[in-house]
Amino acid sequence: MTIKVIGAGFGRTGTLSLKLALERLGFGKCYHMMELFGHPDHVGRWRQAGRGERVDWDVLYAGYQSTVDWPSCNFYAEHMRHYPDAKVILSERDPERWYESVMNTIYPSSRAVRESGDPAMQPWADMAWELIWDGLFGGRMDDKAHVIEVYRRHNQRVREVVPAERLLVFEAIEGWAPLCAFLGSPVPDEPYPKVNTTEEFHNRPPRR
Repeated sequence: MTIKVIGAGFGRTGTLSLKLALERLGFGKCYHMMELFGHPDHVGRWRQAGRGERVDWDVLYAGYQSTVDWPSCNFYAEHMRHYPDAKVILSERDPERWYESVMNTIYPSSRAVRESGDPAMQPWADMAWELIWDGLFGGRMDDKAHVIEVYRRHNQRVREVVPAERLLVFEAIEGWAPLCAFLGSPVPDEPYPKVNTTEEFHNRPPRR
């Protein structure tokens, strides 16, 4: 088994819905940040990757056929080289709405975990800071203009780096049609997934 689809879009761009969509189309299991809670041994490997150390992607992704979300999207270029036949999906949304979503969901949640002192969750929180909040955004999450600029630069870089025939720029609101056309899959007779909205995020029971 190998990775066939690489997600290059940041978290909170409909990545959990995209995970479910890819799995529905036969590109599963799909690796999303939520997978780390079932694989705590992966946390250290991601921190190694963030330090530029070698990671055996085939071992990390054993049993998976696709990736989306953080921390995988940080390494889309490395993944493209390692999986040269894989296609790349850049999930996007309006930058203002994206920033608002991040600041209302995963960032405060991640900060709360870090400040909780829970030893079981500390490695996960440290990884999130190293790879995302400090690593990508320089510890400046309250600087909206800076964070949105990082988001825009990332998306533009993906467009520049990924050959057009390997890339789909995708928004969840577009639904199944462009995704299925890109992947050569039949369109399912069901609505495109819509999960992990801000409301659902806040109604989810706390993770222990």
